[in-house]
Amino acid sequence: MSKRAYNFNAGPAALPLEVLERAQAEFVDYGGTGMSIMEMSHRGAVYEAVHNEAQERLLSLLGNPSGYKVLFIQGGPVHSSR
Repeated sequence: MSKRAYNFNAGPAALPLEVLERAQAEFVDYGGTGMSIMEMSHRGAVYEAVHNEAQERLLSLLGNPSGYKVLFIQGGPVHSSR
């Protein structure tokens, strides 16, 4: 791609090309497993490791508040407040 478009929307934001290229490669073959993370069972060890790491990283980003747990839900803020 010779020229990337700029995105000035409120969200989602434009991502660096390197991030998109890595995501593209891992979408086809995540971590050398030969499968996309989208094809794996959410009960499997590989997905569980990704999920746990995401929780740990988010808590770290928030300063490791004690007594809190991370809950990932689908639907966005409108769905979660109903």
